[in-house]
Amino acid sequence: MINFPALAEKMCRINRTFGEIMSYLFADIVLPLAQPAYCFSVPEGMELQAGDAVSVQFGHRNIYTGIVWRLHNERPDVKRIKSVGRRLYDRPLLDDKQRQMWEWMADYYMCSIGEVMRMALPSMIKPQGRDDEEFSADEFRPRTEAYISLSDEWQERERLEAECERISRRAPRRSQILRFLRDFPATRRNTLGEIPRRLVECDATMLTALRKAGYITINERVREVERNENVSFSLPTLTPLQQTIVEEIHSSQAKGKATHLLHGITGSGKTEIYMTLIGEVLARGGDVLLLVPEIALTSQLIQRMESIFGSRITAYHSKLTMLRRTESYMRLLRSRGGELIIGARSAIFLPIHHLQLVIVDEEHDQSYKQSDTAPRYNGRDMAVLLASLYGGNTLLGSATPSLESYANAQAGKYGYSLLAERYGESQPPHVILSDTMRAVKRGERKDHFNHILLRHIEEALSRKEQVMLFQNRRGFTPYIMCSSCGWSLRCPSCNVTLTQHRTNNRMECHYCGYTAPVPQHCPQCETADLKPMGFGTEKVEEAIAEIFPTARVARLDRDTSTSESAYSRIIRDFESGQTDILVGTQMITKGFDFGRVSVVGILNADNLLFSPDFRASERAFQLLMQVAGRAGRREKEGVVIIQTSEPENRVLKQVVQGDYEAMARCELQERHAFGYPPYSRLIRLTLRHENVQLLRGAATELVEKLRKSFGSRIFGPVAPPIDRIRGLHILQIMIKIELGRSMARARQFLQNDINNIVSQKEYKTVNIAIDVDAQ
Repeated sequence: MINFPALAEKMCRINRTFGEIMSYLFADIVLPLAQPAYCFSVPEGMELQAGDAVSVQFGHRNIYTGIVWRLHNERPDVKRIKSVGRRLYDRPLLDDKQRQMWEWMADYYMCSIGEVMRMALPSMIKPQGRDDEEFSADEFRPRTEAYISLSDEWQERERLEAECERISRRAPRRSQILRFLRDFPATRRNTLGEIPRRLVECDATMLTALRKAGYITINERVREVERNENVSFSLPTLTPLQQTIVEEIHSSQAKGKATHLLHGITGSGKTEIYMTLIGEVLARGGDVLLLVPEIALTSQLIQRMESIFGSRITAYHSKLTMLRRTESYMRLLRSRGGELIIGARSAIFLPIHHLQLVIVDEEHDQSYKQSDTAPRYNGRDMAVLLASLYGGNTLLGSATPSLESYANAQAGKYGYSLLAERYGESQPPHVILSDTMRAVKRGERKDHFNHILLRHIEEALSRKEQVMLFQNRRGFTPYIMCSSCGWSLRCPSCNVTLTQHRTNNRMECHYCGYTAPVPQHCPQCETADLKPMGFGTEKVEEAIAEIFPTARVARLDRDTSTSESAYSRIIRDFESGQTDILVGTQMITKGFDFGRVSVVGILNADNLLFSPDFRASERAFQLLMQVAGRAGRREKEGVVIIQTSEPENRVLKQVVQGDYEAMARCELQERHAFGYPPYSRLIRLTLRHENVQLLRGAATELVEKLRKSFGSRIFGPVAPPIDRIRGLHILQIMIKIELGRSMARARQFLQNDINNIVSQKEYKTVNIAIDVDAQ
């Protein structure tokens, strides 16, 4: 008797399978251009699936790498459709979740999906060329390596041992190598059970002889990174409070709050909590993504994590070579899980198919916001989205959480835990406000240092302790000015003065890179009385070395950390005690754990407090607390000296008291009153053009159109403090959208008005950059 329900189900399964493998006629392809997806025809017999990388001809001759976005049989209404060239890799570069993230990013941050592709994939993965030959030369070719294994007939342990005994007298070295291959740990072999040639200490002649004798096989394969499959980790012992926090995080996640904010003061041991949660996920075979705001932080953090998790770690950031980044991407494509990826914001684009946990360290840091080119995304917010797409959890960690995250936690949207005790025996540092104006009047100042700071530095050095000095400006001096007529040397392409750099004896623009010789005379009045105004890290380094000539002084800023190795050397020397005083910019403020640092000096807090930005107080508090947190991270109490001309400033007093809640309460009250984030969302439009009159006309007309849609929510156009960069004049327009209003509808109105402006012939060359959730 025929079982019709079973037959029907079988036919449905056949139809579904046929639908999955059927050939499609057309493919929508995303290219790494500021363009939408374009339709190409699929050659007969070519099997493609969404996420595949293919070569396509776009334009007259150029050949690009594209990503198959959608396969279909709907012919577009055009005369000629170009054909897909060839499939580039043996598997798709993107899975469904990654493509969903790309689509969300392009939609929310108002850019094309091609711009997302341009940023997301390492350049070696997406070759391009003016013809097939040039394209082929640009293609990524993975490094290969010889892999060795015992031949099939010698896999049996007893038989091989008998053979080794037989040949041990006349060929002892051959016997030794065979036993080495037999006993090689399985955890260090590749997925086929083979041993990398570089791990076998034997010359090529011997290996060739063993292969000819039939003992071994040698195969050339794509190089793999060994992965320790051990799931037993020597995790740090948690304090009772840390253990309570871990339980709170688990409980919050069990209640459906996939995102949790860990508010832990500096030195409280957040990293130990991270390690515990990471170990739990890796033991289940899941993947973990750990984001850090600065490339500088990855080196020290990776060292700590490697001591626990070994070779499971993959580092990913822009200071790595393009080959390293490409190899990491391609290896993760084939991963079976159990990976710990540590990286900067760009690591969210990696193929992490078994993602269960995302940790965002220093989540408040503005480095997570991409601001230079589209997509202008926030890495922290995208991390939350990415974890939700894979059904995982997100942990946001900070000593000074962003007010957006703190407000979400207070509203119950995020879980929240407070870790208010320092780890171990260490105590919070003693913070002292030193009045620079008073010090000058009393003659208690030398160069850029108040006497109280110099006294503490001297005492620390006498005890063989270390010092960190923070100045948030690199170079020797911000500008040189003529004392007679007030002339200063400016950049010809940017509306800024040139910064003097003593190391190369040049004047440099920090915006476009223009350089010029250091002037000896004023070109306007011909006097030679040119004075350096202000001071940067180079000048601090020179001055402190003159005051303490026996101290070993180093500097950490963008000029000295030009490569990963240069940065690592500076940090390694300071960590090992070979450097006594470290001078630096913001790079020294975040996440470092140096046990010998007992004194931290903040040389000019005023330039942090008086920025024309509604976030100035929040950012000043965060940065000062982060810098202060580098002192006294072991048993001995540290000292932090903050030099300021405004010792009565509210924010500075809150820093002295370490009172984050008071700062947050004051700032949130002000923002609520004036409708700033987190009680609204900001979209900033930046218009650029070399002709300032044309730029003003475009901005004025755009504002008129926007006011019809947004009314009083439009502010501007205004010129920013630096209103010309690289020869282009700049105007900005701000749009403030209250919470509860539809962001999707707002973006639609905005895009329509922008399209209307740039479609006009006179304004076609005006560049308009859109920054959603502007920082």
